Amino acid sequence: MKNLDKYKGVIPAFYACYDSEGNVSPAGVQALTKYFVDKGVKGVYVNGSSGECIYQSVEDRKIILENVMQAAEGKLTVIAHVACNNTKDSMELAKHAESVGVNAIAAIPPIYFHLPTYAIAKYWNDISAAAPNTDFVIYNIPQLAGVALTMDLFAEMRKNPRVIGVKNSSMPVQDIQMFKQEAGEDYIIFNGPDEQFISGRVIGAEGAIGGTYGVMPELILEMDQAVRAGDMERAREIQYAVNAIIYKMCAGHGSMYAVIKEILKINEGLELGGVREPLPALIDSDMAIVTEAAQMIRDAKAAFLA
Repeated sequence: MKNLDKYKGVIPAFYACYDSEGNVSPAGVQALTKYFVDKGVKGVYVNGSSGECIYQSVEDRKIILENVMQAAEGKLTVIAHVACNNTKDSMELAKHAESVGVNAIAAIPPIYFHLPTYAIAKYWNDISAAAPNTDFVIYNIPQLAGVALTMDLFAEMRKNPRVIGVKNSSMPVQDIQMFKQEAGEDYIIFNGPDEQFISGRVIGAEGAIGGTYGVMPELILEMDQAVRAGDMERAREIQYAVNAIIYKMCAGHGSMYAVIKEILKINEGLELGGVREPLPALIDSDMAIVTEAAQMIRDAKAAFLA
């Protein structure tokens, strides 16, 4: 049996942290890491979609991960997303991730070209081979990657003993059930879509990784606890409140991640900078949305955590 306990819980996706010139901010990365330690989450998912990885260099991603590991001091499960749009850079990041002591690496499939299944499997297995002592998580996000994890591909990947499961961000909740039922107890399936956290957990996900968790970790942890306790009425109430916050954060001109970073500045005093182009920055009219969403988070915490 694989030791999967360190992955079972709430794992926020880590946000990219920039200085005033738009460069990676080691101080910001460390501050955000310590914030997550203090909030009591299970771990962090570093350099994924929420970390704006597609717009960062290999060196940027190394700096971020090194500072996360330094600040975490072993108190968080760390999963490092290492996929780039070529195998060589992905393997370099995988090797680096293992060298700094992450718990697992993860990777989306290659994007743009529609590759055959055997080429995707080789890409993932080559990445995994560069970190031979580290767990590997498949990242299934077909609506962005343009390719879905099929049952045949999942079966092929399970021949790799380092594969421990799937971060499933496809929209059908049924996919979680199918992956879990197919793989069994030796594999973990993470719920991806934040708006259906409780649905994914109920149908079989034992962990959850999400891009909006970081702006309201207390609410996600409380929702997770309600699911574990079988209090589905309370879990549903929190889910509805969380979803209203997510919808509000997506209502601006600027990227949701720009909104999130501004909320963290207001509610938590964190200075994480903006977002990297071509992601759109906030405009003046977005500040009303930021202010309202920040208040919604405070109100929800007052309602559910009292």
